[in-house]
Amino acid sequence: MPQLGLLPRRAWAALLSQLLRPPCASCTCAASCHSQGTRDLSPQQMVVREKILDLVVSCFKRHGAKGMDTPAFELKEMLTEKYGEGSGLMYDLKDQGGELLSLRYDLTVPFARYLAMNKVKKMKRYHVGKVWRRESPTIVQGRYREFCQCDFDIAGQFDPMIPDAECLKIMCEILNGLQLGDFLIKVNDRRIVDGMFAVCGVPESKFRTICSSIDKLDKMAWKDVRHEMVAKKGLAPEVADRIGDYVQCHGGVSLVEQMLQDPRLSQNKQALEGLGDLKLLFEYLTLFGIAEKISFDLSLARGLDYYTGVIYEAVLLHTPTQAGEEPLSVGSVAAGGRYDGLVGMFDPKGHKVPCVGLSIGVERIFNIVEQRMKISGEKVRTTETQVLVATPHKNFLQERLKLIAELWDAGIKAEMLYKNNPKLLTQLHYCESTGIPLVVIVGEQELKEGVVKIRSVASREEVAIKRENLVAEIQKRLSES
Repeated sequence: MPQLGLLPRRAWAALLSQLLRPPCASCTCAASCHSQGTRDLSPQQMVVREKILDLVVSCFKRHGAKGMDTPAFELKEMLTEKYGEGSGLMYDLKDQGGELLSLRYDLTVPFARYLAMNKVKKMKRYHVGKVWRRESPTIVQGRYREFCQCDFDIAGQFDPMIPDAECLKIMCEILNGLQLGDFLIKVNDRRIVDGMFAVCGVPESKFRTICSSIDKLDKMAWKDVRHEMVAKKGLAPEVADRIGDYVQCHGGVSLVEQMLQDPRLSQNKQALEGLGDLKLLFEYLTLFGIAEKISFDLSLARGLDYYTGVIYEAVLLHTPTQAGEEPLSVGSVAAGGRYDGLVGMFDPKGHKVPCVGLSIGVERIFNIVEQRMKISGEKVRTTETQVLVATPHKNFLQERLKLIAELWDAGIKAEMLYKNNPKLLTQLHYCESTGIPLVVIVGEQELKEGVVKIRSVASREEVAIKRENLVAEIQKRLSES
């Protein structure tokens, strides 16, 4: 498959227009369409999706994570006040006898609730599941109201920045493995963000709401974000301008060093702690061989309220075709950070369990891979059937049933047509159209001689083998293919 970064400019324009198109935009009959912001997945789409999920989960397992699951809904009180402005996007369920419930908004808060309920102090886990958000899918690009998240988290008290560095390494491994093209991971620290707000003069009561505005800088221009902060959230214009001086800075470890010497930031204890940890983080990232993929970006804020330390977000970049062009961002495909206080919110005694994690944006990645395959014309096989059991003669259903049962019992993926007397040509055409590589043929002559024929669909070569050797021969051929 061609890499995204190598697609022609025109193909990229087509790809982006598809990605930014709202779901069901072409639908004219609301009654016949599914709920806006959701979608059905065809067998072809499911094959692509499963390959993506397999790659992601195998990476999580390679790093020692255990799988787990939580209910699709939680007590509403467990979810509220954990997401800041996002709390208004939760799906509340109708009262069913005294319990106020909401569909889960993400996989992180239920994980924190699980740790607190079960008094778990240390855990490395992954979780793949659906979440629901009442977003407007026509406004928020690439977002659905129901979507899949793939999370990896490390819970427990460990030495600084070692688990955080591993999370960034995992993001790099997954994005490299998916071959999506060039990417960049932006990092910052919530303590640096809060310290920046403090030294710029933002009232503490406005920290979280201004943070959610800054978080929109990947979707909106600075002047629009500034207008939101000043006109809608009541921030003084000179304070907004001071923030603007910082949030337009990005670079590597040298920028961390520069900010440690900054006359304003260096006076803030929180910011200094965050910068010190980022300096250590970059040391570990260099040892992991991924430092060149990481950018310290002061505009990164992450809108969720529960983050307390390092935060990060991976974006895909379009490699420019002409010198001097700015790289074109396709959007966030993975994100995460440290949330040391969340578990304590669920614990009756407030006992904290430090946590750090990441979430892979499966829907955005799926959209990109799917559109890329359309552009390249790549075909997808929707079944894994290895053998079709066929016959050229009538009244051979019983023999076919005995043969296919033997193949199934040996663990071979096999099919047959659901007709008493199918035509041989129809059976062979079915193999060609579905990509089945082998045909086992049994007829009058084969039955008389105690043999079956194995036909290669690609070469059309046929070989007669003894009936008792059928399973071994097929297994041999499949292992060689």
